[in-house]
Amino acid sequence: MAAPVFTGENYQAWVVKMTAFLEGHDLWEAVENDYEVAPLPDNPTLNKIKYHKERITRKAKAKSCLYAAVSPTIFTRIMRCDSAKAIWDFLKDEYEGDEKIRGMKVLNLLREFERQQMKDSESVKEYSDRLVGIVEKIRILGTDLKDERLVQNILVSLLEKFEATIASLENTRDLADIKLAELLNAL
Repeated sequence: MAAPVFTGENYQAWVVKMTAFLEGHDLWEAVENDYEVAPLPDNPTLNKIKYHKERITRKAKAKSCLYAAVSPTIFTRIMRCDSAKAIWDFLKDEYEGDEKIRGMKVLNLLREFERQQMKDSESVKEYSDRLVGIVEKIRILGTDLKDERLVQNILVSLLEKFEATIASLENTRDLADIKLAELLNAL
């Protein structure tokens, strides 16, 4: 399985994928903790030699994975980092930004979310996928946007041809409690 490649776009999604990838390959500890490998004592046992080599190898593999998981342009910016932790921290500082920047990104995404309208050429699935994509970007940035708000946005921004279906749903269901999957199935 290949590591997800970061090209400079959609950092938060890459972080989620890359963290899972590193955890799955038992390398996350080397990135997260950047532990020091103590030198071997005199007359080490075979177990100590094996453990020492494993810890050194894990750090090297984590660094190698991060090198392989970025575009060539980004690689040139991180190649001087001396550990996987240093690479991870550099990318975080460079692409995630501070709390103020994340807040601005969330505001921009919320504005984009609120302004969405279904297009005539679009299916309900395509439209809902577009909205869910925006919502997931907001959630990745640490803001919890409830499914109820997504359902409400879909209901008020659908094309006029869905008015009868929405009216029928209003008569048979409490729209405040309807789940996204139920709404999409009904539409």
